[in-house]
Amino acid sequence: MNKLKKRVAIEDSLKNVRDFLQREGYQVSSLEQNKNNLDNYDAVIVSGQDENFMGMRDTLTKASVIDATGKTPMQVYDQLKRDLR
Repeated sequence: MNKLKKRVAIEDSLKNVRDFLQREGYQVSSLEQNKNNLDNYDAVIVSGQDENFMGMRDTLTKASVIDATGKTPMQVYDQLKRDLR
């Protein structure tokens, strides 16, 4: 596994964003399956619908949290690149 590859946890409902980020070389995992291990990720991407339900805003994590609401996969990607500089 390439240690330089950025790790991202993403909501399962964001399949189009997941697919795009994988094509761009990110290691993408399911947020729902990993929400108790968020410090293992560089970023967390949520749809906004479940953001409060999952407690993402209240979770203490070093990972950047990106709300993908109303964004295209390219816009999420661009924000991810800015946040992970």
